[in-house]
Amino acid sequence: MSQNNSAKRLHPNLFKVPIDKVRMGYYTDKYFTRYVEVLKKDNRKVNVTYQFFPRSDCVVVGIDEALAILRFGTGYYKDEKKAVELFNEILRIEKAIQDASTRMDKEELLRLTSQKWDLRMLLNNLWVDKWDEIEILSLFDGDEAKNMEPVFVIQGNPAFFGHLETLLLGVMARATSTATAVKKVVRASRGKPILFFSARFDHFWVQTTDGYAALKAGAFGVSTDANADYWGVESLGTIPHALIAAYNGSTSQAAIVFDKYIDEHVNRMVLVDWNNDVIGTTIEVTKNFYEYVYGKKPDVESGELEKIIGEGKNKIWAVRFDTAGNLRDKSVVPKDRSSLGVNPEMVWRARTEFDKLGMKNLKIMVSGGFDEEKIDLFETLQVPVDLYGVGSSLLKKKVDFTADIVEVDGNPCAKVGRKKGDYSRLTTVPKNYWD
Repeated sequence: MSQNNSAKRLHPNLFKVPIDKVRMGYYTDKYFTRYVEVLKKDNRKVNVTYQFFPRSDCVVVGIDEALAILRFGTGYYKDEKKAVELFNEILRIEKAIQDASTRMDKEELLRLTSQKWDLRMLLNNLWVDKWDEIEILSLFDGDEAKNMEPVFVIQGNPAFFGHLETLLLGVMARATSTATAVKKVVRASRGKPILFFSARFDHFWVQTTDGYAALKAGAFGVSTDANADYWGVESLGTIPHALIAAYNGSTSQAAIVFDKYIDEHVNRMVLVDWNNDVIGTTIEVTKNFYEYVYGKKPDVESGELEKIIGEGKNKIWAVRFDTAGNLRDKSVVPKDRSSLGVNPEMVWRARTEFDKLGMKNLKIMVSGGFDEEKIDLFETLQVPVDLYGVGSSLLKKKVDFTADIVEVDGNPCAKVGRKKGDYSRLTTVPKNYWD
């Protein structure tokens, strides 16, 4: 059985599948659309077992999106010539819609959109849905799987779904790669929160898939609304360097105006490496922030700074150290390359100083070059970090997926080196699996 067999699957509508393009093979490798074309024209009717598997140990995500693609894309057009004509006209109109939208021409947009939907309805009327004629076995999103282990199996006539192979492999490969990378840093952090900050390192179209995969693998939070879309959670973020720059390099002023205008429930996280002095900048910011809140200077020696540490408005929840890897923070005694960037020494010194000033509850977040290895080092050394921000390293390692037919009409039929795998952990997917 699946490790995650009590989990609910996501509704197929959530994935915003581009139905017409999926059905027409717009995103599919041409050799897959052509093999399906041959099967249909030759009236070749076979029942196959099609198994999908990863090429390395992983955390599988992308299963629910693959199911959504199958739900809307399993079948065929009963008049393919007419379908192609309608589809090409839809593509032409979509380009005209994009042009009209950039010009904000509402009248033209409404006219073109109406035309497009009329064509889509005609195209849909040509579709023969064969979803009920296939059987699917799978793991759940978030399950762990071994190299070459079947995680997704389709049984049925490949003429109904063979044109979807590229898409199914792609959504599983992308989401699984992200989830697997995130799971590694989550484990390395020994339970400390991981913030997924990878949006800036890839095309925005993949943010929703990546964010879902990261959260499924145990990330504490994500940085964009698109990252959070499937989960319905709120994205997180710190005060950026850009805001500090906009206030002439004053981290204190940036923190104060951020607190004035951002929703009160948002925890205030302040970047404090602008001047390459995370301890000095943090102390300066907290003093100025205290004066902004209480209208007087704090009695630092008596621990009054503690009053402005915490969650929500008029508080500072965390400071973020993001020192570049070619710089040495002022608090660090130079030794070698280990003195550069965000390193254990600076965090230890900062924690000690903050605690002396009564800011024991001020959280320290670190980012900049953190991956599984660096997080493991910090945790092994018991560096007093509260949160890790991880970015580009989570998108570098890929998990490839492969699909094979291993049975035809109930008989073994696989290429040399492949065979039907162990399906004992797979769960049958009901036809209305989203109910």
